[in-house]
Amino acid sequence: MANPLQQASRIFQAFRKGGPTFGAWQMLPGTNHSRAIARSGVDWICVDCEHGNIDDSQMHEAVNAIASARVSPLVRIPANEPHYIKRALDAGAHGIVVPLIYSVYDAQELVSAAKFPPQGTRGFGSPFSTQTFNDDDLPTYLQHANAALITIVQIETKEALEQVSEIAAVEGVDCLLIGPFDLGNNIGRPILGEMHVELKEAIDRIKEAAHAKGKKVGIYCTTPKDARDCAERGFDFISIANDRGAITEYFSQTLKVASGESEFTS
Repeated sequence: MANPLQQASRIFQAFRKGGPTFGAWQMLPGTNHSRAIARSGVDWICVDCEHGNIDDSQMHEAVNAIASARVSPLVRIPANEPHYIKRALDAGAHGIVVPLIYSVYDAQELVSAAKFPPQGTRGFGSPFSTQTFNDDDLPTYLQHANAALITIVQIETKEALEQVSEIAAVEGVDCLLIGPFDLGNNIGRPILGEMHVELKEAIDRIKEAAHAKGKKVGIYCTTPKDARDCAERGFDFISIANDRGAITEYFSQTLKVASGESEFTS
């Protein structure tokens, strides 16, 4: 039987198709804001509840607005805690991004909280989770969610780096996401300009570990050039910008052109 949730999930289909999938990071609240980003053509938008200015209620609204534009809503939860996992998935997120994983045990507990029994311990009952899959049939969601929702773990600690192959092997983990800034800080190689060779090697190690276990690998990028380079290097899941930075950058560049400080370039 075909899984209707998989068919309705743009990120799931992008992962199935292969090649890089590009998305955006939403750090500012507002459903009009969500829809504006979705109109860019990205496959997914990650609603950032860890470092973003987005609370639980705003997250619920953003998830639904993103899905209404036929883009996959993901949620970066504040921490690897079951109640955050439940809130994001019950809101209708097509997947979750989980920061600060330290061990295989952390990854296993995450997967358990994200899956309905018998694979996990997730509770059932939200009337909102089906809406983002264009279906209000709760039994269908219950039957198919475990195989359709994407679980993304961030590898950004020294401890997780040391166990990266074992974490990648955890059943139910779909993608390893590299946070270069925190990873650099945690291995003593912060990004203060040019990326240190040791951090570059760590990033390659994570990519290789994920692919060796048949999992996807993602990376957080802040410039178009970085995103293009990472796509060419074989990353599967790539952020192209965050909204707060993109707004400032666009207005800054426009002001420079308008004031004659720089030349217009198309």
